[in-house]
Amino acid sequence: MITTLEIMKKAKAVKSCLATLSTDDKNRALANMAQMLILHKEEILEASSADVERARGKISDVMLDRLALSEKRIEDMANGIREVIDLPDPVGNVISEVTRPNGIVIEKVSAPMGVIAIIYESRPNVTSDAAALALKSGNACILRCGKEAALSARAITKALREGIAAAGLPEDLVQIIEDTSRESAAELMNGVGYIDLLIPRGGAGLIRACTENAKVPCIQTGTGICHVYIDKDADVEKALNILENAKTSRPSVCNAAEVCLVDENIADKILPLIKKRLVDKRIADGKIPVELRLDSQAAKIIDGTAAGENDFDTEFLDYVIAIKTVSGVKEACEHIAAHSTGHSEAIISENPEAAEYFTRVIDSAAVYVNASTRFTDGGEFGLGCEIGISTQKLHARGPMGLCELNTYKYIIRGNGQVR
Repeated sequence: MITTLEIMKKAKAVKSCLATLSTDDKNRALANMAQMLILHKEEILEASSADVERARGKISDVMLDRLALSEKRIEDMANGIREVIDLPDPVGNVISEVTRPNGIVIEKVSAPMGVIAIIYESRPNVTSDAAALALKSGNACILRCGKEAALSARAITKALREGIAAAGLPEDLVQIIEDTSRESAAELMNGVGYIDLLIPRGGAGLIRACTENAKVPCIQTGTGICHVYIDKDADVEKALNILENAKTSRPSVCNAAEVCLVDENIADKILPLIKKRLVDKRIADGKIPVELRLDSQAAKIIDGTAAGENDFDTEFLDYVIAIKTVSGVKEACEHIAAHSTGHSEAIISENPEAAEYFTRVIDSAAVYVNASTRFTDGGEFGLGCEIGISTQKLHARGPMGLCELNTYKYIIRGNGQVR
């Protein structure tokens, strides 16, 4: 098995190759990568089935769904790459230009990071998203997947590398670390001189380990304790539809709602309807009901489970939601400020003043008015796909696409000037 250090050395060696590539060169490689995913779908599905069987009984059914690939999901991965082809190339864009009194012209120009390492857990589709975005943005990438999706990720990477090679480019522009031990992750975190940017994409434990221990630049991503606040002036049907989508459409992802805050002035009316929609109707339809973790006030109105000490600070990633009543938009914002991870928050209200207060005060990457938090996604934001969702403020925030994988440099043109 090739070592992590050898992989980092290979990535560093090929990154300069990307600087000479045209947009057409990169797009041709991306088209081949998408085609190879489809051509190798049977191998990828076989690997996915093996991953799922190994994980069965060790992770929840919701997480198994997140792990499993299907023909449709592989087609979506290929289409995601094709969407990246259609996006503008971020490399070499002149961000600003100034001519100084001495005649020197200073351009601020977007430029690739260099080598990007991505540590991720049980979502094999991240493999193709990350590789496509890295290549189009002019970066070599190193993928390090968690053990649950290891076989799937290797099969996907093999197909992608074939596509790159078919375009006449070095296949080492995309590499995967087969060692899924903590040691390989630690080597990436300490890869000074090789890794230009480290992106962890997974649970709170992974992200914390990277941000606390990495010696290379690291972006905090992903953990989503997302809130939906239902204001006293909410449209009830709109609120129910949004909450149901935010919680149940795919509860295992970071943009799913984990907390519902309800204005006490509408609680008596809407809480029974929430229970009917998320619990009773889902049982009647043969679907998994949502467990409602209720604060003391909500528990006086509907049945559920008493909220525990940590329930408003938990990313459940499951059919569970914590519900709390608040006195109004101000208390809702105060609660979010105390418990949010800075990912995505939504207000449901027909009151423009309440919505304006919420959007001004909430300090998260994505702030919604009358829409589901599930839209915090690279594809939904028009980025093609995403390499992660940053919950920090420097240098990227929210869904990270091509532009966020570039830094910038200054190009200064003179005609013999000296200082």
